[in-house]
Amino acid sequence: MLHTVRNSLSPSQLLDLERFADRIGKFGVNFAVCDAEGVIVLLREGGTFKSSREQLVQWAREAQSQRQPDSRPEQAGTSVWRFCDTNMGLVVVLEPAQLSSTGREGILGTALIDLGRASRSIACSVASGTPDARAVQTDSEYLAEMLELLAEKLQAYTKAEDQIEMVSTELSQTYEELVLLHRLSTNMKVTEADSNFLQMACDCLTEIVFVEGIAILLEKTIDDEQQWVIAAGSGLIDMDDQMAAILHGRLTEEINSGKEALLDSEIDSAFKYDWPSRMKNVIAVPFFGKDKTDSHLAGRTQNGNSIMGLMVAINRIGKQDFDSTDVKLFNSVAGGCAVFIENGRLFKDLKELFIGSLKALTSSIDAKDKYTHGHSERVAFISRWIVERLSEKEPLEEEQAHKIYLAGLLHDVGKIGIEEALLRKNGKLTEEEFDRVKKHPSIGAGILREIKQMRDIVSGVLCHHERVDGRGYPNGLQGEQIPLTGKIVGLADSFDAMTSKRTYRDAMTVEQALAEIEKGLGTQFDEKLGRIFLDSDVYRLWNIIRDGSTELYSNGNSEEYGAAAVGTLIR
Repeated sequence: MLHTVRNSLSPSQLLDLERFADRIGKFGVNFAVCDAEGVIVLLREGGTFKSSREQLVQWAREAQSQRQPDSRPEQAGTSVWRFCDTNMGLVVVLEPAQLSSTGREGILGTALIDLGRASRSIACSVASGTPDARAVQTDSEYLAEMLELLAEKLQAYTKAEDQIEMVSTELSQTYEELVLLHRLSTNMKVTEADSNFLQMACDCLTEIVFVEGIAILLEKTIDDEQQWVIAAGSGLIDMDDQMAAILHGRLTEEINSGKEALLDSEIDSAFKYDWPSRMKNVIAVPFFGKDKTDSHLAGRTQNGNSIMGLMVAINRIGKQDFDSTDVKLFNSVAGGCAVFIENGRLFKDLKELFIGSLKALTSSIDAKDKYTHGHSERVAFISRWIVERLSEKEPLEEEQAHKIYLAGLLHDVGKIGIEEALLRKNGKLTEEEFDRVKKHPSIGAGILREIKQMRDIVSGVLCHHERVDGRGYPNGLQGEQIPLTGKIVGLADSFDAMTSKRTYRDAMTVEQALAEIEKGLGTQFDEKLGRIFLDSDVYRLWNIIRDGSTELYSNGNSEEYGAAAVGTLIR
């Protein structure tokens, strides 16, 4: 009969034991296997005699007892025990490979061969030198050697299985780490908010490394004062300004001493540093930056790098302490986060440079006529206002709103190709002069078409002087032929033009301008857009424009909104 002990012996090992039993049975002897508790789990009899279960269990327990490290058998040099009671027995203890990494330090059980009573009688008269006695002795030695080989084979099996298990665990861990780093790299988009990316990094990391708490600290300027703030994190971790500064200082000290990270624990010895009482172990890794500013918080390491942020985790779960594998993984994630932050800063600088260049360009065009100073930026403001009101009525993507803003900012860029004398002429233009001025939408569209990132706003620049009745220019489009951007920028341009002083007339009042727009609905202006504008709080808009306030922008100011708008073009 066969009972498997799956916590001790693998299916392949059990199968080998059964096969071994079949071979042993050909000698007319009996074979048994006992588990570590001395319970018989396999008994195969050769058919010539019956074995005593009690005696088999007794042999197994005696062999296991003698196998203790402090109690080796006298016949050192062989792992087979010989018993000569009622029957003659051969016993070997089945042991796993002694791999401390798996904790398998016990025994699997015992394998026994019962040679029977006759064998014992003959064996006990070996000294007589009879042929039968010598044969039995030869058979017993042969069977003992087979038992020893069986034990060695099973031990090799357990060693191989332990090694496979260890390698499989390492491969699984490595795979999870690669998946984590891949997720970070695929989400490393400069348009992604810092907080979203850093939180994702924390969440992904804690799916692999179980900790009580994790946080990412970055240097921020709050009320003109530089502070360490938690930018992302999860779990239980208490990190005020003072503790953050202390942690940064200790991390810098460890980096300067040649370490890759700050590791401190009370597991094997006392803490190197003083920590809060609930902290059992801690790991902190740096976010190295290339910022050239003189930050009194970030400081610099001996190799010249600044630590612009750090990732800290406390109280490892599942292992006693953080180890070198954790350090490598944390540093890989921190390196990816640092690259993301640096790229984000560079992208922000690029956007600010771009929007600054655009505003400088439009300002230079507006400067051709002192009466139109600030006109382009105001048209961009008003276009944004109309878009916001429209979005309250129907779905409108934020990206489209940004592009309409930029179209408003650049709508008159084509005036760079119009003679300054015409733009500044005091008095009514001749028909020929007006025809030259009317070319500025086409000139502007031609300029912007050459810039790949600007092609989405070309339609607004080209069509801002078209009319829904088809009497506009440069192409005489009408109704739905005119793109939405052109309709919005055209309405914004007209309102600002009417409420601004010109060389040939005084500025209209807001009431007069609104009356003109009302009169032009369905002819000059799109009726739906015009009505949305007229129904909005135009006086609030007027106060914002007149006072130069930044209240219009949800991001806080026109520079930040302009940079965000540019981001839609170069992402």
